[in-house]
Amino acid sequence: MRTPVLAAIAAAILTSAPLTDLRAQAPGPMPVTVAAPLVKNVVEWDEYTGRFEALERVEIRARVSGFLQSVHFKDGQLVEKGQLLFVIDPRPFQAQLDQAKATLEAAKTRVSLAEREFARAENLIKRNNVSRETYDQRLAELDTARTNVQAARAQVRVAELNLEFTQVKAPIAGRVSDARLDVGNLVEGGAAQSRVLTTIVSIDPILFTFQASEGEYLKYSRLNVTGERESSRSKATPVKVRLMDEQEFRHEGAMTFVDNELSPDTGTIRAQATFPNPDGFLTPGVFGRMRLPVTEEREAILVPDEAVVSDQSRKLLLVVGKDGKVFPHQVDLGPLVNGLRIIRAGVSPGDLVIVKGLQRARPGGTVVPMQKLLNAEGKLVDMPGTGGPAGKPAGNDAPAPKPGS
Repeated sequence: MRTPVLAAIAAAILTSAPLTDLRAQAPGPMPVTVAAPLVKNVVEWDEYTGRFEALERVEIRARVSGFLQSVHFKDGQLVEKGQLLFVIDPRPFQAQLDQAKATLEAAKTRVSLAEREFARAENLIKRNNVSRETYDQRLAELDTARTNVQAARAQVRVAELNLEFTQVKAPIAGRVSDARLDVGNLVEGGAAQSRVLTTIVSIDPILFTFQASEGEYLKYSRLNVTGERESSRSKATPVKVRLMDEQEFRHEGAMTFVDNELSPDTGTIRAQATFPNPDGFLTPGVFGRMRLPVTEEREAILVPDEAVVSDQSRKLLLVVGKDGKVFPHQVDLGPLVNGLRIIRAGVSPGDLVIVKGLQRARPGGTVVPMQKLLNAEGKLVDMPGTGGPAGKPAGNDAPAPKPGS
C-alpha cells in the first residue's frame, strides 16, 4: 500500500522540477583573490633565541680571614672599578706588619755587625794575624745576615698585602648584587671554597649568547668558502635583537664570537654577539630573539605567508592560469621578511597566486580570480583603475603559469 504512494510523490517532484533547473542549481567556479608576487630588494635573515649575558662576571671573595667590620655599598647599586666594598678587621694584620718591620730592622742590624766583623777579619788576614778559617766564618756570617734581610723584606711585603686585602674592592665596574654576609660575621678567605661576599656583573657592553645547529653552521661555512658571505669569525656581522615584549628588532649589535667546536651532546655551536648598553636596560639573563643576516641585500620574490599551502612535507602555492584553472606549484621557502615569505624557487613574478579564498580552490579545479595588487608594505590593495572591493577580474591578459610538480 505504501510503495505506490511514494512512487507517485517522486514522480510528481520530478515532473514539477525540469532537469535544466537542477543543473542550474549546481555550484559554479568560486571567486578567489589573486595577486602577483612582490619583487623587492631584501636581506635574508636567520632568527635565533638566546639570552643576554654579562661580558664580565666576578664573584667577590675575601683573600684573608677575619671578622667583617663594615659594608660600603648599597645592594644593587652601580660601582666603579676599585671602589671599596667590604672592610675586614685590619688590626691583626697591622700587628703582623709591625712585627715584620721590626724583624727587618733586626736583620739589618745583624748585617751591620757582620760587615764590621768581616772588615776586621779581612785586615787581620792580610797581616796573617787571623786564621783562614776565621776569615771564612766571618764571610759566611755576612752572607747569612744579608739573606735574612731579604727574607725579612719579603715578610714585610706579605704583611702589607694581607693588610691591603682587608679592604675588599671592586675588580670591575658594573652592578653589584646584595651583601651575602652581615657585619660581625667571620669571613674565611684565601681559598676557592671561601664564601662569596657578593657578585658584580658588567653592564656596558653586554653579550647575547645563542646556539646554532650543525646544518646552519655548515650553511654559513659554505657561504664563506664561496665568497657569498664572510664568516662572523673574521667580520663583525651586524645583527638585531628584540625582547620578548617587543615587536620590532630595535637593538643593534655585532657578532663577536663563534666557538671552536660543536657540542657532541646537542649538535650545536655556541656563538655570541655584543651590544652597546649605555643605559643598562639590557639585563643579564633576559631572553631575546636575534636576526642574523644570511645574504647581502638582493632581489627576492615575496608572497603573503598565509598563501603557502602544506602538502605533507611539500610547500605549495596555488597559481591561477588564463582559463581560471588552478595549478599547484611546489616552492622552496625562505625566511619571513616583514610578514612576507621569501620564495627562493617555484614561481615567477608574473604568476597569479591565490592569496585569499584558498578553501574555495583545489588543484585542477576552476576559480574566478579577482586580482589585487601586493604593495611594497605587503598589503593587498585594489588594482590601478579599479575601486571595487572585490578587485579586478583576471582576464585573458594574465600569463598562464606552468603546472608545478
